[in-house]
Amino acid sequence: MEFTQEELERYKRNILLAGIGQEGQLKLKNARVFVAGAGGLGSPILYYLAAAGVGNLGICDGDVLDTSNLQRQILHNTQDLNKNKADSAFEKLRLLNPSLNLEVFREYLTPQNILTYINNYDIIVEATDVFNAKFLINDACVLANKILVRGSALAFSGQAMSVKPKESACYACLFNEPPKSEMPTSASVGILGATAGLFGCIEASEVIKIITGVGEPLFNKLLTCDVRSLEFRTITIKRNPNCRVCGENGIVKLDEKLYQ
Repeated sequence: MEFTQEELERYKRNILLAGIGQEGQLKLKNARVFVAGAGGLGSPILYYLAAAGVGNLGICDGDVLDTSNLQRQILHNTQDLNKNKADSAFEKLRLLNPSLNLEVFREYLTPQNILTYINNYDIIVEATDVFNAKFLINDACVLANKILVRGSALAFSGQAMSVKPKESACYACLFNEPPKSEMPTSASVGILGATAGLFGCIEASEVIKIITGVGEPLFNKLLTCDVRSLEFRTITIKRNPNCRVCGENGIVKLDEKLYQ
């Protein structure tokens, strides 16, 4: 028996969905997903993946919770202040779904550790708010041939896309390398908490779609939205044959200097 009676009851609403059923639910149970970031985007991503029954989750975050995070990082609460976010996330997800296999990484991703950390996972989810980290994760996923689901949120706007290495456009096909000048952050311009929640939910949906084969993931597409108007745009993007990462002469190793 692939599922216990408790699991059949827990995931009944998933199993009822056309295109998922018990077969799709088993794919979720066996899936291995690494989530980089347990903050504004990572909170809904982790919560919904755990609730959906994604059986193996890696939770990576080297940051500790402060009061300003609570406005949008809904996986955490006031009692978690000064606690590592990955540890806090682990506690909440364990309470939500005790049957999951959860692995905690209490560090920031670096060129030295990222390939080791993502090695045992099939899908990598980027949920960070640092541009250098976004490029590092994209580049590592292409090198390691790992499917990437990535997103961002700032102020009232967000974006999301998915990457199948060597087959669809990667983040570097859009933006060649991390910006040299200082970029706006939520600390400098603010962020509506619900914007992060919306795009975290979109990223979680992407992961579930990719695992189960339901629907069309955002490969070669960039989804954007400004919540002030709630106008969604899906922009078709193409893989760049000259991309410094996934192109014909793409990178063969991670260059530390690029992500500093």
